[in-house]
Amino acid sequence: MTPPPARRRRAGANGAAPAHNYPRRGAIRRAQAITTYGVGSLIAVDQESFIVSGLDDAERSWSRYESPRIYERRLARVLDVDYFRLPPASDDTSKDGLRVRRFPLMHSCPVCNDLQRHRDFNPPTGRSVCGTCEEDLVPSRFVVACEAGHLGEFPYWQWVHRSTDRGAATAGQCGGKLKMRTTGRTSSLRSILVSCTCGQAPEVSMEGSFRRQALKDLGLTCRGTRPWLGSSAPTQGCSLPLRTLQRGSSAVWQPVLKSALSIPPWSNRREDPLAEHWDALRTYDKREHVEIYLKGVFKEKPCPVPLEEVMALLAAENAEEPDSESAPTPEHRYRLLRNMEYERLRSGNEESERSRDEQFVCETPLGDQAVLRPLGVTGPMLVKKLREVRALKAFTRLVDAESTTDSGEVPLAERPLRWLPAMEVRGEGVFLRLDEDRLGGWEKSVAVAARIERMRTAHQRVLEQRADDPSRVVPSPATPRMVLLHTLSHILINEWSLEAGYPAAALRERLYATDEMAGVLVYTATSDSAGSLGGLVAQGEPETLDRTVRSAVRRAEWCSSDPLCMETEASGAGGINLAACHACVMLPETSCEHNNILLDRALLVGTPEDPRLGYFGAVLGR
Repeated sequence: MTPPPARRRRAGANGAAPAHNYPRRGAIRRAQAITTYGVGSLIAVDQESFIVSGLDDAERSWSRYESPRIYERRLARVLDVDYFRLPPASDDTSKDGLRVRRFPLMHSCPVCNDLQRHRDFNPPTGRSVCGTCEEDLVPSRFVVACEAGHLGEFPYWQWVHRSTDRGAATAGQCGGKLKMRTTGRTSSLRSILVSCTCGQAPEVSMEGSFRRQALKDLGLTCRGTRPWLGSSAPTQGCSLPLRTLQRGSSAVWQPVLKSALSIPPWSNRREDPLAEHWDALRTYDKREHVEIYLKGVFKEKPCPVPLEEVMALLAAENAEEPDSESAPTPEHRYRLLRNMEYERLRSGNEESERSRDEQFVCETPLGDQAVLRPLGVTGPMLVKKLREVRALKAFTRLVDAESTTDSGEVPLAERPLRWLPAMEVRGEGVFLRLDEDRLGGWEKSVAVAARIERMRTAHQRVLEQRADDPSRVVPSPATPRMVLLHTLSHILINEWSLEAGYPAAALRERLYATDEMAGVLVYTATSDSAGSLGGLVAQGEPETLDRTVRSAVRRAEWCSSDPLCMETEASGAGGINLAACHACVMLPETSCEHNNILLDRALLVGTPEDPRLGYFGAVLGR
């Protein structure tokens, strides 16, 4: 990572801009630039704190060699971009990388207790130390944010002088200097004391600064500051209420991620040369018009993609178009994307019929699938090769990324981008479905519906509390089959981590749970060689899968936290889970699509009072 360039740079030879060679401030993995330390997030490096800069200048500064383009047409259409780029993988000879800016600017010195902006300490070049004490400076632990995604410095001056007659508009005009010290008596906010040398205000603690109305009581509202965009981003009025947050809080930054599997006919990479022309090609509905356009684009060279394949690709795009006449929402398009994946996973894609460049190979196992019928499981498929593209669409602050609409998402740049940062993962997996007839009868159970209604109500309440606009909150996805499939995938991942030798964090779930779909794909989620060794695919053979499901269900029957876990009325944040805890079904959050919520193993195994509640109750022989 590197800091942003100065506004005015010295010209190089012949008036050209010199090669970038900014000081390095740390290193992160490519995947972290999407999931943990993306644009707008705060990152701690040694004793310093930085915010990851926006992408307005990335198209020019990111090296094409270190940050190549990747294509996934189906996902690009949903997100309305042309292509994706891998975050830069810099080495010792790189001139540039992921850029960062110092934030927060307010620092304190643990020796002289001064609390002021970083530059006012007069630190030596390239170091973050007090110019007087030679002691490492401590970045402010506190920042403020609003639900529109703006981020700012904590108003220490107003906090100290809140008991005086000075208003917020006269901040810093008392002539004094701020001081911060810690008594060390407790680890609470009461032990952090802030004062001003002007003598007009008493020394106050930070206790109470996290109250929802704390900053509103001071007459402070958001000013629209966006430090990740730097000085080029104008300060715009916002006026939303501000909240105090710890600098390392997860509420400061939450990514909005979207992903797609590469499925035929888009999975052989032959269409990449046409990536910039699909929008234009879609305007033609006749074969001869498409042919004329391609001849005009490639002129004397032949089109690298045969015309028959181009027409097949255009037909595949039209198949994912919504049937309604009204303009489809991005969420509607994303659901259609999942529908096409589900149909392709059901139908398969034999390796013997495809080229070596094929990135999606899905085959029917050779064993007798009848052994799975008593379990209510059907249609297992061995996904021997797959490619997933995960893109960072935007981010949110304070509000949950799952509860907000597009209007509450913060873009990655000041100007609209025609590309997004993304990661591609190659691996293998096992796909299975639940028997629709048996599932339909189970869903109609009054006891099942009652448990799901409790979870749905609790989840909807949490979504409304976290949403930026409660009137536009997204509906909870909790349904009987969704919770059942979600919990089933968790116990399968736990079982395969024991049987197949994969760590649970190396496996990932992908749920297909609507009125028309009832399937789950468990696949390797790592980009290294562990993702394609064949160990997971081997678990999808019917005889092996039968033993795995039976073992996983029996293991889920008992939790070390029982009877508390099974008999609880609500568990997890906001009471969204029921019989689910870290001792039984919860997974590393990188493996779960829903952040370990909407889980209930009672829907798998039943309860002591009602064994028929469980979909797999018959497996337990009760």
